[in-house]
Amino acid sequence: MNIQIKNKSVISLVLVVMFFSCTTDKIEKNVEENKQLDLVDYVNPLMGTDSKHSLSNGNTYPAIATPWGMNFWTPMTAEMGNGWTYNYNENKIRGIKQTHQPSPWINDYAAFSLMAVTGELKYNEEERASWFSHKAETVKPYHYKVYLADYDVVAEVAPTERAAHFKFTFPDSDKSYIMVDGFFKGSMVKIIPEKRKIIGYCRNNNGGVPENFYNHFVVEFDKDFELTHTWADNWELQENSKNSEGEHVGAIIGFKTKKGEVVHAKVASSFISSEQAELNLSREIGQDSFETTKEKAKSAWETELSRIVIEDNNTDNIRTFYSCLYRVLLFPRKFYEFNEKNEVIHYSPYSGKVLPGYMFTDNGFWDTFRAVFPFFNMMYPDLNGKIMEGLANTYKESGWLPEWASPGHRDCMIGSNSAPIIVDAFLKGNVHKDTDVLFEAILKNATVEEGRPFKSVGREGLNYYNKLGYVPYDVSINENAARTLEYAYADFTIAKMAEKLGKAEIADKYFKKSLNYKNVFDPSTNLMRGKNEDGSFQAPFNPLKWGDAFTEGNSLHYTWSVFHDVNGLIDLMGGNEKFMEQLDNVFTMPPDFDDSYYGTTIHEIREMQIVNMGNYAHGNQPIQHMIYLYNYAGVPYKTQKLIREVLMNLYSATPDGYCGDEDNGQTSAWYVFSALGFYPVTPGVNQYVIGSPLFKKATLQLENGNVFTISSENNSNKNFYIQSIRLNGEKYNNNFLQYETIQNGGEIIFELGSYPNKNWGNQPVNAPYSLSLEK
Repeated sequence: MNIQIKNKSVISLVLVVMFFSCTTDKIEKNVEENKQLDLVDYVNPLMGTDSKHSLSNGNTYPAIATPWGMNFWTPMTAEMGNGWTYNYNENKIRGIKQTHQPSPWINDYAAFSLMAVTGELKYNEEERASWFSHKAETVKPYHYKVYLADYDVVAEVAPTERAAHFKFTFPDSDKSYIMVDGFFKGSMVKIIPEKRKIIGYCRNNNGGVPENFYNHFVVEFDKDFELTHTWADNWELQENSKNSEGEHVGAIIGFKTKKGEVVHAKVASSFISSEQAELNLSREIGQDSFETTKEKAKSAWETELSRIVIEDNNTDNIRTFYSCLYRVLLFPRKFYEFNEKNEVIHYSPYSGKVLPGYMFTDNGFWDTFRAVFPFFNMMYPDLNGKIMEGLANTYKESGWLPEWASPGHRDCMIGSNSAPIIVDAFLKGNVHKDTDVLFEAILKNATVEEGRPFKSVGREGLNYYNKLGYVPYDVSINENAARTLEYAYADFTIAKMAEKLGKAEIADKYFKKSLNYKNVFDPSTNLMRGKNEDGSFQAPFNPLKWGDAFTEGNSLHYTWSVFHDVNGLIDLMGGNEKFMEQLDNVFTMPPDFDDSYYGTTIHEIREMQIVNMGNYAHGNQPIQHMIYLYNYAGVPYKTQKLIREVLMNLYSATPDGYCGDEDNGQTSAWYVFSALGFYPVTPGVNQYVIGSPLFKKATLQLENGNVFTISSENNSNKNFYIQSIRLNGEKYNNNFLQYETIQNGGEIIFELGSYPNKNWGNQPVNAPYSLSLEK
């Protein structure tokens, strides 16, 4: 028996593994040899970092941060400005940078870095880069530590929300240096030796900022400076100087060190002012030691992760679960600060003003509306309420909702997915103020096309959509069928909010508009298809063609994007059997594709091709709900089989642990929900569709104080088919769970087996919500 039990006062995992064949001596030896782990220590921030432009295994970097922190920190293996900032297979580190990057495709902003060297002074990022090894690297969400082999220096960092604590352990050297690199696109540094301090700013960005955008930083050291240099543009060294300002500048301090001597640097930043940066530093670190900062960060993670406690005998799966949960809890980031009166304020990346109230950023709603925000509504409703306040502020400050923000509006992806995010929060009681403002905002998205700052904001092709009921294929608006489907679903959520607000006329109008998905359904192929302005379908038509009428997918992927009316889609296809045939075909056909629209095989295509699941493309978001749709057709056992296959084969807590872009927590949220045993197919309704739980037991500590427990009997790699379910002691046959059922607390017990029970959950009455069954 291998037992790991944490004291409840330090919230942690209870991991019980029973080996009945062990002798008593072996049991005692295993207990003694196995260290107890806090939940955060199951997290591997390197999951997904073995990626490149042509093939994503996550496209992540190790984010050393606190949950939803304003600033993250990460080691740099790539050059300044490269979105693939850390790659697991690289061998050199150029520095440890403050980062705000939500995606390599969006890239970073407001970044600067710290680096230590010894011996001959090297400050150019190519020359100063040091060899390192993962064997001498510690990577935790709350602590990063690496041995810089070229300089015999150990560099460490521990984060707070808006600050960080660095620790450099030096060798015996007459020439030891620490440098602050302000990066390109505008920076300034000022060394203040009498205060052991460097202050400055950086302005680098990739769009989405006003003209007065600055990230002000302050760095305080605990050792006197014996030397001060800066560099100017083009890496021009300015010896014995204390100030530099230009396109790309940096600061260098030097001193003698003894073997094992530790130099600390406390760092903070602010988007508001240098004074606010100083305030952030004093408030979040102050006189704390490095160990105190590290332990506070660890505690912050433990508090959030412990909302879900897993019990199982498969440690690998537990590591994957908490590694995914860590990713879910990173974005959107807090883009607000606390002034001297401790009032919440923010620099607006939309108006350039400093204003009261919450602001969050770094999120692409095309990805995260699907599972990340539903997860917040289930487990972190207070946080989501603040995010909703931030969305209202974005609308007030820019006139539009943020479909992709980093830090302001960015021209990326499609859809009108702020609507389901807002509506799902509203219907679950997590919109506490500005309800009228948010409703006005989602209505504006559905009624006004002019004046949008980018095509990704509001709805591109809206006037066509409102006139014809679809966005035409032949009017030079790309991804038109995908837009039609996403707008129709957004219209459904608008209707749901209007209905709850008592606005019956608006609700009726948008329920009808939500049926526009039917306008791009081609009955001759039983697939969604681009449609011309004259009403004819686009031709020639190849359902394997990626892009064109669709977004990062093909017709086989987007046909299922009828989140709100799966039964209506079943009817269009000719009933359950035809529907199941179409679903089955996606998994059983070869991974064929047509990449002619792009002119090259994009990474999303390659990721579909190599995982041996036919044309199922789990590495991208449009199809991630698809497996759960078997439940609507009365064959939930097919869902159960495929869910377990994806959980076991496409995820692991390793550098190549994802099967495509992680994307702001969405691909991770799919794993977290699915491992628990259910998934929010339709944000905006109060149901989760049941799959098959991965763990023997999961305990959800809900924010309202209630506890919901998910247990599974006979769970194993072979036993994943549901034989029966008991909910709070009663037999349960529905293949969905109500949101209220979970929030009220209680217990659900799955009995699992190795063969499907085709009679469980197979009746129409057991199926999840569909609009056509309600109206």
